[in-house]
Amino acid sequence: MSPQQQYLLGPLQSQWETLPQQRQEHMIQRTQEWMKLPPDRQQEIRERIQRWQQMTPQQREQARQNQHLYDTLPAEKQQQLHEAFKRYQQLPPDQREDLRRRWLEQSPEQKRQWLEHMGPRSTLPAGHAFGMPRGRH
Repeated sequence: MSPQQQYLLGPLQSQWETLPQQRQEHMIQRTQEWMKLPPDRQQEIRERIQRWQQMTPQQREQARQNQHLYDTLPAEKQQQLHEAFKRYQQLPPDQREDLRRRWLEQSPEQKRQWLEHMGPRSTLPAGHAFGMPRGRH
């Protein structure tokens, strides 16, 4: 691997030998694509890898489940979710933390319902922020 590939895959160094050969090859192939990206985008990907490495097995499983749920949404709902996330990022930190806390408190069924009904054409009642009810239930 080139020094740049080693840098990009640095967060995986401690686990590299435990990864299946096919996964290693996939990651090396991905670095070739990453090296064509601007430096700031490369850094963003590296930070994502670091966050993944710091997750517990339970957090990783939840992330996989969330990704699967997202992948099963129709393209229009995925776009609505993307737009809702952009709005979320523009909120003041205290409001983002409040929404994040409430999301974490929701059951998987509540999260599924939110994903199905959020967005500009939300079927949830008025008074919901990003499709999430205000206050506690």
